[in-house]
Amino acid sequence: MLEENKALAHHWWEEVWAKGNLDAVDELCSSDHVFYGPGGGDPLDREGYKQDVMDWFNSFVEVEAPIEDIVAEGDKVVVRWTWSGTHVAEFWGAPPTGKRITMRGITILRIVGGKIVEEWEEMDLLGAERQLGRFPSE
Repeated sequence: MLEENKALAHHWWEEVWAKGNLDAVDELCSSDHVFYGPGGGDPLDREGYKQDVMDWFNSFVEVEAPIEDIVAEGDKVVVRWTWSGTHVAEFWGAPPTGKRITMRGITILRIVGGKIVEEWEEMDLLGAERQLGRFPSE
């Protein structure tokens, strides 16, 4: 079971966050999927999650998203990742900069019956905001 869950998590990351494939969300996430994003706020349902993915891929091109580690235990899989893209459209209120930004983060997936039912994500939001020019660098 652990190896199957890790393979599903790898497939999810490659299709959704490396390629922006929204059909993969429907394929890999349960209909009652819940996404708990960084910085708190209200969790997203599957449709809200798809909109979030689309927002990223509408704002960034030339995306590279290597997986650094995948660890599984029980019904959870942890994915440590790096995500880079060139900023070409407004994002988080920042006008397009043409800059390449890089973020690192960790996502925890809970998988039941071969589908992702819950997702918790934390990433370096301050670092991303600084790269977008919204906060001064140190």
